[in-house]
Amino acid sequence: QVQLVESGGGLVQAGGSLRLSCAASERTFRRYGMGWFRQAPGKEREFVAAIGWISTATYYANSVQGRFTISRDNAKNTLYLQMNSLKPEDAAVYYCASSPKGVTGRVEDYDYWGQGTQVTVPS
Repeated sequence: QVQLVESGGGLVQAGGSLRLSCAASERTFRRYGMGWFRQAPGKEREFVAAIGWISTATYYANSVQGRFTISRDNAKNTLYLQMNSLKPEDAAVYYCASSPKGVTGRVEDYDYWGQGTQVTVPS
């Protein structure tokens, strides 16, 4: 059974840091690409970061480049998103997802999704 379970969200002041985790079933995690997306109220789901099976292949949205770091521990079937220098505009529900189509930022390339974890950054 496919499972993706996010954790690590919470409330953090602007300028602070959070680390999100996504625990995956082995079958899900060993597909080629894993990604993080986010969705704020009234907005479409948007790409944040993606990583391939070999962790040297990463891809970031311009809005988080240099502040966020995606990584994975293949031995633990876990995906991470280290978020630094958080801004109020980063507040959203964050989702992890799995894709068979490589390192991609397209929502439609991902077919398995977690339930999301809330990140709140007060303005």
